[in-house]
Amino acid sequence: MIKRVLSKIYKIIFNFSATVFPIQKGMVLLETFNGKLPSDNPYAIYQELIKKMEKKNLYWGIKKENMRAAKEKYPDLNLVPRFSVKWLWLTTRANFWIFNSRMPNWLKKNKDTVYIQTWHGTPLKKLGADIQEVAMPGTDTEKYKNNFIVEAKRWDYLVAPNEYSEKIFKQAFQFQNNVLEIGYPRNDELVNNKDNKQLRNELKQKIIGKESGRVILYAPTWRDDYFIKKGSYKFFMPFDLEKITQCLGKEDTVVIRPHYLVGDSINIEGYEDQIKICMNEPINELYLISDLLITDYSSVMFDFAILQRPMLFYPYDIEHYKEKLRGFYLDYNEVPGPIAQNEEEFYQFIQEFMSYGKFSQYEDKVHAFEQRFCQWEKGRASQEVSQLIDKEVELKIK
Repeated sequence: MIKRVLSKIYKIIFNFSATVFPIQKGMVLLETFNGKLPSDNPYAIYQELIKKMEKKNLYWGIKKENMRAAKEKYPDLNLVPRFSVKWLWLTTRANFWIFNSRMPNWLKKNKDTVYIQTWHGTPLKKLGADIQEVAMPGTDTEKYKNNFIVEAKRWDYLVAPNEYSEKIFKQAFQFQNNVLEIGYPRNDELVNNKDNKQLRNELKQKIIGKESGRVILYAPTWRDDYFIKKGSYKFFMPFDLEKITQCLGKEDTVVIRPHYLVGDSINIEGYEDQIKICMNEPINELYLISDLLITDYSSVMFDFAILQRPMLFYPYDIEHYKEKLRGFYLDYNEVPGPIAQNEEEFYQFIQEFMSYGKFSQYEDKVHAFEQRFCQWEKGRASQEVSQLIDKEVELKIK
């Protein structure tokens, strides 16, 4: 009861501050996935902003439980605990919000704050108002959709990676403000380094401890209804570690990248030489070192397409996922690689790739997929956002 009352008072004070106090020109507040460690589109934009803006004007909102890890990994960043008094003050006075996911609806935006929503992926699965039935704990379908629409009205700018996404964003978020048709800032690194062999070798040495051998990246999505409790999800390994390592050469490595919402540990005991779990490495670094991507319904396929390297799809629960969960915007048969219908086919495709280094019959499909979903990826998205911020600041000064 007391906690509820204090929370209500906190919200009242916060929203009063947002109404009364003026913004501080040029101040930027950034957040990734509501307070996780800096990454994704906001961090790519930050790296561009810091080239010409003073560090004192750039702040990161971080969940309290993530502060220690954030300080260790990013000691030079201005890190502020979310929902602290300082965060409250900065949020109400920031000239710019740069976030990649939704903020709480009770949080009022200062009328002079410019909200740049970068989002965090090209949608394969249904989003926002397009989801027929929400299976997430702690909410229901109507509430979920309404919260999405209310939040999207506050976005002054929304970054889109391609024409396909722009159309869906406008529909699913009922978004009517400015769309930035610039590609994703996080993908600038991929565009500008996809043929950089020296960087690739350096990253392989850093991440897997050697430059030799092929790297297979397994990056599945998370399942909305596969949870232990609210905010805690399970991880299911749909293949046998012994069988997959038998498909590999001695120098080859499988990198497992669980979705950020999956908190369970994965047991790879006995296979550490050829199986690596990479939870915290920047996903772009994993893309750059990988010769093959294995996924199911994750939007990683759209980013990895920039590299025009082979992909293998293993949607082991596709009927349930398609019909019972979110559904898809894209015909799944259009994915740019073979689709393993069962575990036996999965190993067969792995062996085919290890023999030939590609899936020859899908090369045209890989190229067409890249042309459709990466057409706005020019390697300049972070610069475009930085220039937009410059223009917005100049307008306020005038």
